[in-house]
Amino acid sequence: MGTYPVTRSDEEWRRLLTPEQFQMLREGGAERPDTSHLVHEKRAGTFYCIGCNSAVFETAMKFESGTGWPSFSGPIAGAVEMVEDDNYPGGHHAGYGTVRTEVRCANCGSHIGHVFTDGPPPSGLRYCANGIGLSFTPAS
Repeated sequence: MGTYPVTRSDEEWRRLLTPEQFQMLREGGAERPDTSHLVHEKRAGTFYCIGCNSAVFETAMKFESGTGWPSFSGPIAGAVEMVEDDNYPGGHHAGYGTVRTEVRCANCGSHIGHVFTDGPPPSGLRYCANGIGLSFTPAS
């Protein structure tokens, strides 16, 4: 990973995160579909990176994709970075050897999920997030 405003050693990350969160955010893992309570979150509010508490998505960007993961049509401007991800062993969304686009928190480099081109208009993009790596704060 590159250099980010929030930088911690693996030891510091392991103290801060649960083992599942560490595997997801720092090692690029994925949660099983339909396991996150955030999949069906519809209240107005903001979704934050669990690694550094940076705002990454707003409820207005969220949509029901039917995939089992929280899905968004776009991030908050400047909140994420895209990284080519060719380390994909196969599975639900792409075939063996497929290059995907990983979505990382721009503040701490934590793995948030991936972006796909099967989202709703106008962007046509689906930011597929791992709910275990996000927290949600309802609007007041």
